[in-house]
Formats: sequence, structure tokens, C-alpha cells
Amino acid sequence: MGKGAGNTLFPDNVNVVFSKRTGRIRRVYLKRKLLATLRPTDGMFSLTIAGAKRLLPGIGSLRLGVKVSSEAAPFIAQGRSVFAKHIIAADTEIRPQEEVIVLNGDNKVLAVGKAILTGREMKAFKRGVAVRVRKGVAEE
Repeated sequence: MGKGAGNTLFPDNVNVVFSKRTGRIRRVYLKRKLLATLRPTDGMFSLTIAGAKRLLPGIGSLRLGVKVSSEAAPFIAQGRSVFAKHIIAADTEIRPQEEVIVLNGDNKVLAVGKAILTGREMKAFKRGVAVRVRKGVAEE
């Protein structure tokens, strides 16, 4: 997520849940709200909507963010995938398999998911899935 993201997302008073079997971090909560889950496959965090909303002010509007058109926003908020043709802006540092925050034109969080394309490809391509959405705000 970038420099300073850890301090913004995980303040000192978070509750970390460890796996009973492996002893590794599994989930991170703040005031009983799940912020992130640690993926055992690659050791990266998967953000929740609450985590994305908490992280966004601390990292800037487009750091690992993808802005989408207003016509696609309602569908993405329901958890649908983001197609490249609906992307109006994307962080050029995004790499495939990274966590991204999907935003509307007003920088409001619509969804969280995993990038399929690089940030540059998201802006250049006009076809195909760019972000596989895991959770939309309308699903909560």
C-alpha cells in the first residue's frame, strides 16, 4: 500500500487474531470492525471496505486506487468486476495481484479487490476485466 499505510491502517489499539494452528496473523480488527485479512498464499493483506475507508485519507486519493465512470459505479458497488473501459484514472504503480481500492469520481470508496492488469494497462485497454472485486459497499 505504500509508505505510511501501516500506521494509518493499523493504529496501536488494533486487535490482531492469530491462527490457532500456525500462530500466524489471520485478521486485524479495530473496535470490532474487520480491517484486513492476511492471505496465507502470498502473505499480503486483503482489505475490507472498512479498511479501505480508513486507509484512503492517509495514502492519497489515487495511491493503489482506481477511479471508475459514474455509469459503472452502481454495479461495482454491488460487487461486480471493473472492466477496463470504465476506468477513468488508475495509479500507474498498480501491479497485477495487488490490492486496490475502487473509487467513484468523488473519491468515495465503491469496492475493494485485486488488480488483474497493471495501472498503465487499465488506462490503455478498452476491453477485459481490470479489477476482480471482492466486496462492494452495497454488499455490506
